[in-house]
Amino acid sequence: MAAGSSCALRLDPFSLPVRFAAVDAGADESLRIVDLHRDGVVLRRCVRGMRMALNLPLSAFRGVAIRLSGNADDAPTEVAVILEHGDPALSLPLFASNESDEIMAEWRSWGRVLGLPLLVGDRDGSLRQPFAQLGALRIETAAGRRRRRTSIARRRPALLRRRRVGPGADAAVVHRGEREIIARS
Repeated sequence: MAAGSSCALRLDPFSLPVRFAAVDAGADESLRIVDLHRDGVVLRRCVRGMRMALNLPLSAFRGVAIRLSGNADDAPTEVAVILEHGDPALSLPLFASNESDEIMAEWRSWGRVLGLPLLVGDRDGSLRQPFAQLGALRIETAAGRRRRRTSIARRRPALLRRRRVGPGADAAVVHRGEREIIARS
């Protein structure tokens, strides 16, 4: 965490692998060590004096989600990017901030680097995809048809916009039966 920064947690998605500590209510000292790689995650924690390490592939995670914290009636107090797992105890915070200026860039960067779908967390705790998708392909409405006369077409002279007809086969001059091709002086 940078000095003077308002960020509570900020990891760089482009400098993997990374090791960081995360809060774990079930572990001794409420702490777990997380090793995040491009192909998997290793969670290390100690429960009642017994050390354990969980090695999870990235395919075990549901996606990269944005979550807002705070009361449903009030404005959100914190915005977080979380690597979501089916078991909420295995979800990992990747970015947390009181300000929401950089959240979209962080969210998309983590989704692109880890190759996981982007998700949005609703206030009731459920997750949904923000964009319609068909597998890994994002579906959007079709773009409107381009108009023929655009602003750049108006800048060109009308004479240059016309297509010229090339010389036909009849226009070619063929010299047969002549003695000299080259004129001498």
